[in-house]
Amino acid sequence: MYSKMLSLRFPVQVVNEPIVVNLVKDYDLSFNILKATVYPRQEGLMVLELSGHKSNYLKGIKYLKGLGIDVKNIGNDIKRDDAKCFQCGACTAVCPTGALYIKRPEMEVIFDNSKCSACELCVAACPAKAMEVNFDRILLE
Repeated sequence: MYSKMLSLRFPVQVVNEPIVVNLVKDYDLSFNILKATVYPRQEGLMVLELSGHKSNYLKGIKYLKGLGIDVKNIGNDIKRDDAKCFQCGACTAVCPTGALYIKRPEMEVIFDNSKCSACELCVAACPAKAMEVNFDRILLE
């Protein structure tokens, strides 16, 4: 089973299409929607985990891109400012996916953006404000 966390930005022209249903039906993929803001006649944003056989996953991504949907790994939207981070580890206590963890024995906080689900719990927990989310805030509210 192949699985990735993705952010999808839908152009106005396709927000009324049954895109996720087609991923399931035509490409045998499963999904878990983590966040979504999709309105008629407006650009939309969806954060989801997409899973399935790797060849089906790649075909599904090709389908999405063919519709003009901007597909990014979720890690591209979540960043850590290493200059601000002072390695306190507060973020690791709230990270549900293990994307933030402490490397031992160095006691260094590591951010593995491939495991990130964009839950944003680390943003609130970080006293240094080192975690940054680059989603379009208007779309998510």
